[in-house]
Amino acid sequence: MSRSKKKKPSRILIGLVFGLIAGLLACIYFLLAPNVGSLESGEYLYIRTGSTYSDVTTELHEKHFVRDISSFKLVAGFMRYEGHIRAGRYKLKKGMSNYSLVRMLRSGNQSPVRLVIKKVRTRNDLAHLIGNSLEADSNQVLALLNDSSFLSEFGITPAQSLALIIPDTYEFFWNTSAEKTLRKLGKQWQKFWNDDRRKKVAAKGITPVQAMIIASVVEEETNIAADKPKIASVYLNRVRIGMPLQADPTVKFAIGDFAIKRITGAMLQFNSPYNTYMYPGLPPGPICTPSTVSINAVIDAPQTTYVYFCAKPDFSGYSVFASTYNEQINNANAYRRALDKRGIH
Repeated sequence: MSRSKKKKPSRILIGLVFGLIAGLLACIYFLLAPNVGSLESGEYLYIRTGSTYSDVTTELHEKHFVRDISSFKLVAGFMRYEGHIRAGRYKLKKGMSNYSLVRMLRSGNQSPVRLVIKKVRTRNDLAHLIGNSLEADSNQVLALLNDSSFLSEFGITPAQSLALIIPDTYEFFWNTSAEKTLRKLGKQWQKFWNDDRRKKVAAKGITPVQAMIIASVVEEETNIAADKPKIASVYLNRVRIGMPLQADPTVKFAIGDFAIKRITGAMLQFNSPYNTYMYPGLPPGPICTPSTVSINAVIDAPQTTYVYFCAKPDFSGYSVFASTYNEQINNANAYRRALDKRGIH
């Protein structure tokens, strides 16, 4: 009986196996090998709302975010990224693989933006701050800050729109719309003005928005935290008795020159509803976004008889307070002499 001969694998089969192995290794290489380069153009990839797959690959290629755009496209095609373009701000890390990069972009796993709002003086300034930090166009933001219908949801007018802002650090996704951005800021404002704070200002005869307006004047009057509650009490007392505010910072705001060091008689004649020497009562809206220190200074202002204050002539930044006009005249004269001595006009 003859023994059957063992069949040897054909060369074609061997070639196919080696080809499959080579192809698999190539796929693994394209998937997992580092492809994000030196990041000389920055470490964030910004994908605008409405961007196409071509827009993304062009950005990656032209800014040299990836070393080999062909391998990225190969992996992107395998992972069906073209149908899942998500706008946002994506943090790239040197040495990222195509797989890691596509997975991040496809899932929309973007890095939030920290929007730091400190003191801004005008609606234009606020709009530009947001527009420079987020995808939302500054003109869109400004339009909403001037939109009576939108702002009525928060009980404020366009002139009062800065009252909606509590200075703080906020986190947003870069592609957050102008409307969603302002709504989030508005929700923080509503959260800040809880029942306890509302009751405190109501007891002083003012509303939260009026408190924000007074706080904005306090903010511009001094950087000395210890003086802020007493300055707030001065303005609250003036509002209560119907005395004109006569606040120098409101004149600067009306003129639009915040570098003025000394208010002169001619400036007091500048015709604007923000000139509290010319128009009684509070100005139409805040003259800046006041800090929480200034806001709380109004909320927790002590009961005083002060209706005047003046900078101390030692230029320490502190103020001296008075309950009578004669006291104020003496204090003001001392400060004017100090200004004249230093040649400040």
